[in-house]
Formats: sequence, C-alpha cells, structure tokens
Amino acid sequence: MSVTPSHAALIEQQLEDVITEYEHAVRGAQHYDASDRLTEVQVHDLSTRCLAAIERGSGSGSMYMRQVEHLRTTGGQNEFDRLPGYVGIGKSLLSDLRHGFNQSLEELIHGDIFGDFLEMARHLADNGYKDAAAVIAGSTLEAHLRHLCSKHGLTVDDAKGKAKKADTLNSELAKATAYSKGDQKNVTAWLDLRNSAAHGQYSDYSAEQVVLLIASVRDFLSRNPA
Repeated sequence: MSVTPSHAALIEQQLEDVITEYEHAVRGAQHYDASDRLTEVQVHDLSTRCLAAIERGSGSGSMYMRQVEHLRTTGGQNEFDRLPGYVGIGKSLLSDLRHGFNQSLEELIHGDIFGDFLEMARHLADNGYKDAAAVIAGSTLEAHLRHLCSKHGLTVDDAKGKAKKADTLNSELAKATAYSKGDQKNVTAWLDLRNSAAHGQYSDYSAEQVVLLIASVRDFLSRNPA
C-alpha cells in the first residue's frame, strides 16, 4: 500500500482521535486500565479504530502489525489490558508518519501507483531498495521467458515435470531464433544479476546497474512481445 500525502493525513487524524480519546479517559482514571472510566463497548470501539488505523497506515505485514500480533498473545487476557499497548503502537506509527518514515518496502510494493512490475522495480530502486528491485526485474524477465517459450512452442518443464531453469529457457529460445544471440548474452547477464540479488550477494552489483537492468528488461520485453 502506498501512503499518499492525503492518505497519510487522514490516517494521522484517525490515530490522533483515538489517542486523544484514550488519554482523556485515563487522565482521571483510578484504575491502570481505565476500567472505571471506559465501558467494555468503548474499549472495543477504541481498539478496533486504533488497529484499523495502524493497518491502513502501515500494511498488514509491517513491524507495527507484528507488534500488534505479539501484543494479542502476550498483552493480557482482555481488551482493557491490551488497549494501552495498541495506543502505544499507534503513537509510534503517528510519529513516523509525521516524520516521513512510513515508506516501508511493503508499502512501496503494494502501492496502486504501479502499472506493472517493472514500474514497481524502478520505484523501489529510486527509493533505495536496489536488491528487491533487482529480484523483481529479474523475476519479471524469467516470467516473460516462459511466456515466450509458450509462444514459440517450447516446453517450460523438463521430462520429469520440473520447471526448467531460466538459463535453459534462454538457451532454447535463442536456438529457436525467438531472439538474437546478442539478446541471449544480455539475458544471461541480467539473470546473473538477479541471482546475485536473490542469494544475498548484494555487493556484486550497484544501484546504477539495477536501474540499467530495469530499463534493459523493459526494452527486451517491448522488442520481444509474448
């Protein structure tokens, strides 16, 4: 999920409202869980609104939501016990939103601003995630090779029914003159870069090479439609 400025402002307001309501209730409370000031219905209302804002603002797989899940299992037996923790997580997210620290990898990946995977990869690269960008661009290339194989009557599985490796597909496509030997060499290099990223060999390539990879794959796909 991509958090646009207007979206972030709305989430900030939602979090602020919940935090303000909770802090107003506990300010004069006699009990630590504010059970003398809040009814069960109010607690569930605040919890639901707080969790909804946290998930909207950070994504279902974010660190914030992992903290929420941890709290659900260790934070007490009822919502009265857990609500202070939810509000604390909400405060952390609110602070990060206000300081512009909300652009997590998952938010970038799930953003609806992307028209295709290569745009996604370029956006990730532009935001400092060269390794994820390389994997996505390389995986997009491999998927395209499989489509090209189908187009040219080539099998994508071996005799045992296992998926052929991308390098094998590349070699067979070039042999079938689906594209040139020059393209074959380029595809080999692009796949090598993707494999380095997928296996954690992040120092083997630069951010500039990833940007070039994305542009090159885009050009390859446009010249060799499947």
